[in-house]
Amino acid sequence: MTPSEEYAARLADREARIAALQRRAQRFGTARLSLAGTAFVMGWMAWYAQWFSARWIALPVAAFAVLVIAHSRLRRRLARAHRQVQFYRRAVARIEDRWAGTGMREHPCDDAHHVYAADLDLFGEGSLFELLCAARTAMGEQTLAEWLLAPADAAEILRRHECLDELRERLDLREQIAVLGEDDAALVKPQRLLAWAQSANALGSRWIRALAVGLPAALLGAALWGLSSGAWSPALVILAIEATLLYRLRATIAPVLDGAASSYDADGLRTFAQLLKEIERQRFASAPMRSLQAQLDANAASSSAAMGRLAWVSAFAEARESIIVRWFLNVPLLYPLQLALLAERWRRRYAADLPRWIETTGRFEALASLAQYRFEHPEHPYPEFVPEARSFEAHGLGHPLLPSSRCVRNDVQLSARAPVLLVSGSNMSGKSTLLRAVGLNVVLAMAGAPVCAQALRLAPLALGASIRVNDSLREGQSRFSAELTRLRQIVALAESGSALLFLIDELLQGTNSNDRRIGAEGLLRTLIELGSIGIATTHDLALTELPGLAARVRNIHFRETMREGQMHFDYTLRPGVVTTSNGLELMRAMGLRV
Repeated sequence: MTPSEEYAARLADREARIAALQRRAQRFGTARLSLAGTAFVMGWMAWYAQWFSARWIALPVAAFAVLVIAHSRLRRRLARAHRQVQFYRRAVARIEDRWAGTGMREHPCDDAHHVYAADLDLFGEGSLFELLCAARTAMGEQTLAEWLLAPADAAEILRRHECLDELRERLDLREQIAVLGEDDAALVKPQRLLAWAQSANALGSRWIRALAVGLPAALLGAALWGLSSGAWSPALVILAIEATLLYRLRATIAPVLDGAASSYDADGLRTFAQLLKEIERQRFASAPMRSLQAQLDANAASSSAAMGRLAWVSAFAEARESIIVRWFLNVPLLYPLQLALLAERWRRRYAADLPRWIETTGRFEALASLAQYRFEHPEHPYPEFVPEARSFEAHGLGHPLLPSSRCVRNDVQLSARAPVLLVSGSNMSGKSTLLRAVGLNVVLAMAGAPVCAQALRLAPLALGASIRVNDSLREGQSRFSAELTRLRQIVALAESGSALLFLIDELLQGTNSNDRRIGAEGLLRTLIELGSIGIATTHDLALTELPGLAARVRNIHFRETMREGQMHFDYTLRPGVVTTSNGLELMRAMGLRV
């Protein structure tokens, strides 16, 4: 069964399940209404007609209570089924290339000057991150983003391949993870949670713990004494002591509870705990997955149980704002102090384990996201890594974000003998798309994912791109200045010793022709001498003839054809320099007299 058929079958099954649950929910509603009417009629018969004892009313009332509980459980099952349907609808949309705007669109990369993130559309609507990300927690989103933003070494990539091969067919597991929690945007902020968990405890004094237990117990005894004797003075004195204690400790309690509230919410922690439990209960065959799973219980502490306890503390902490707690429980039970002591007890016991749990969860969700991509694209192979320092050889390379019906594939080869491809071509002919196709496939390869190609052999590579570079009024940069800043980043990356693949669109277009030719030749020579390989595009045909680099730079081009006054592009790479141009035709098409 193909991924498309599997998704369609499961979607139909889950939609049928929703229909059945909705029919049951309607029957529950009818039954509740009937029982309420029966109780009303029986009440009239008992109190006004006095046909029988009023105690018989307890039967429909009890049955109504049972139905309310059962109906509540049914509504939860129905909500879960709706999330399952949404999961498979999104999956079908990805298969049918309708996924843009349906997934994760937030921007986990806060570095506006990253050397390729914006150039390759890694984040945002219609991005690679949106296509890949199946994470339910911020830890998974952050880990996946980090993998896309920084290449792994070859050994780590091979470990990820082994994990993906085991996870790719575990569709039930991915579905289970996708429907965890009650909220699609469950909140756990890992860095803040770590900072809170590793903060020093301030309520560890024995006298505080003794008063937290002793005063409520003493108040209960004094209240019982007051009920039996009518003497309420002892209870009032204890209440005054409790209020004074809470007032004196308010500055100590606040960082414990308020700091926690800024790090997570109860539903977010429950989702985290449920995810940990799903990982714990799996049986993995591959050594990398077993090793990852073992990190959760390395110190004999169940990670899911621990996070479940913190979720309960969080739920009670969120209840502090309710009227009942604020007016009737805060002082008598020392409610804030009790919660703060529970939170500090959790920190003492689990703070050292929390970084490992967060890291393991993030890694697992990132792997599950890549495994989902692997499952949905069985025709995409893993890249083959070669020991040569400068090598990139792709056959049938495509753009992974383009619909398959519109994706034109090309062969691209870079090596130490011919380290640079210079691409010429008309407007809209496909030059920038080629750069992004190469860049995105390198990102996929170095993250451990399959690639959109028939075959790809490459050396482990760092990546630098100058494709989408704009001026910045806020930063006081012209477009040319911004381009030079990015090129300086790329050269610095090459100087650091990394095996670099560079992608430069419209090389030095912000300056005059003479400076562009001299600057381009000098820049490409520098990058070649530093051991880099790469692709540059240009409109300026003068750059296709660089005498000093003739043996190292290979010219290729895209071309267009004119049919019945319309321009047509086949987006196919050809050797040599372009011999056609569409600039004037486009100007005339826009009504300009040229």
